[in-house]
Amino acid sequence: MRKYELLTIIKPNMDAEEADKVIAKIEESIKALGGSVTSVDKMGRKKLAHDIQNFRDGHYVAQKLELDPAKVAEFKRQLSLNENILRTMFMEESKVSA
Repeated sequence: MRKYELLTIIKPNMDAEEADKVIAKIEESIKALGGSVTSVDKMGRKKLAHDIQNFRDGHYVAQKLELDPAKVAEFKRQLSLNENILRTMFMEESKVSA
């Protein structure tokens, strides 16, 4: 299992409760693939640097997770199928400690 970080921007036309359902669905996908979520940081609604699908802002969520590297491609595919997600940034957590 490797450690990853996921930054997700959820569509702003959803209220906080609906956004929480999207976050829960992401967590269910991770668990279904044999991974686990170690932390969730709901950063709130923020302005986007540029319009995405005619939206000017979105709900930002940062998650730290552990997942088998062989399952990463399937997880990314599942994220791309969710129409409530505007953008994601998925990266391996750095191994350098301060």
